[in-house]
Amino acid sequence: MGIRIFQGYDHTLENSDINIVIDVIRAFTVAHYAFERGAKQILLVGNVDAAIQLRKSHPAYLLAGEINGIAIEGFDLDNSPLTIMECDVKDKTIVQKTTNGVRAALNSLNANELFVTGFSNARQTAQYARKRYLSSNETAKINIIASHPSGDDDLACAEYIHSIIAGSNTISTEEVVARIKNSHVAEKFFDESNPYFHYKDIATCSKEINSNFLMKVNQECEIPTIERFFI
Repeated sequence: MGIRIFQGYDHTLENSDINIVIDVIRAFTVAHYAFERGAKQILLVGNVDAAIQLRKSHPAYLLAGEINGIAIEGFDLDNSPLTIMECDVKDKTIVQKTTNGVRAALNSLNANELFVTGFSNARQTAQYARKRYLSSNETAKINIIASHPSGDDDLACAEYIHSIIAGSNTISTEEVVARIKNSHVAEKFFDESNPYFHYKDIATCSKEINSNFLMKVNQECEIPTIERFFI
């Protein structure tokens, strides 16, 4: 079977038909909510300096991201879906830099199609990939990248996507939600003494949204750019 799961952000992947990069807590949940709120596009950069240089050339761009989960000084937005839900991002271009998800996406560009997702739109992403897989007589090469090197949140989502593409349906949404909430990545969000993280982010990251689009990375742009891909 040509559907493979990788864990971590630094794999050397062979060329494939579809790569799906997952960051549940929180990068691509943030991206999904940004698009739901009308964001125009999201540019992916590998470091803080690249983001700042982009803003010098394009003052209207919004910088979003984190280092080790914590907001970056000088950026407009952190890496919380709660923040995105409170901000006016309609028609805005966002520049995103994160520890795992963005790095994994930038390392997964050798595919005919590259999608990013959290759990929030994992089902729609998987259903699209399944159609492509079946139309290829199950010969398409599909890589599913759980970007956190050890997080069961991303791995559970990867297994969920794999099961939908393969048609096995071996993992339920309830199991995925439980594994997201019980993952070690989520622990700090429930620590009331930690001011940098909020438990409501986990509730948001473990909720499915029925969107009419996927998040596809346009690899023809000078800077890889997430765009809405309507389905």
